[in-house]
Amino acid sequence: MTFSAPVTHVYNPFVYALKPYGLYCKKYANAPKEVLFVGMNPGPWGMAQTGVPFGEVAAARDWLGVEAPVRRPSGEHPARPVLGFDSPRSEVSGARLWGWARERFGTPEAFFQRFFVLNYCPLLFLAASSEKAVANLTPDKLSKAERAPLEAACDVHLATAIEYLRPQFCVGVGAFAEMRLQSVCAERFPAMRIGRILHPSPASPLANRGWAGQAEEELRAQGIAV
Repeated sequence: MTFSAPVTHVYNPFVYALKPYGLYCKKYANAPKEVLFVGMNPGPWGMAQTGVPFGEVAAARDWLGVEAPVRRPSGEHPARPVLGFDSPRSEVSGARLWGWARERFGTPEAFFQRFFVLNYCPLLFLAASSEKAVANLTPDKLSKAERAPLEAACDVHLATAIEYLRPQFCVGVGAFAEMRLQSVCAERFPAMRIGRILHPSPASPLANRGWAGQAEEELRAQGIAV
């Protein structure tokens, strides 16, 4: 696939960070699951560094116990380097999500006995106007012509994951993920119970006012015990 302006750089952690992603799946993707959480796509300081969805470095390494070599992507932008588990940056979304899981469930084993977390799209899109000015573009900001083949591939990936994990609930982390779940499940899994929780991004004013408590309230309202 090719992507036009404003996209200038595309990172694919499934290529350069496949080892830690594979380790994450091997450790925790045992089926069946009660709830599948689906995010949108990697963040520059999370999955783009570690290969783990919402993969804030400290959470992935120290709590999930996932650490493996990460290569450098081709066409890397100097303001968004991939340093793997040596990255000094923390991803707020990942710190919030995995921090909640640690606080509520204590151990990864207790959390993953019921839940699994993946991203709908594996690609990170960057729009760079200079060596220092770089913006993160989410898939919903791509042109319709470029979104169509991307979503077709990602829909297959999501459907395969649902078929394997056999969850009772699929929960979109944010509105975009919920929309893609509805589209995929309408055709393949019409009886699937689909919900949504607030995205933990710091760009969300609501998420900055106690994300974990709000997410728990939303889960309980959908019949998911936490």
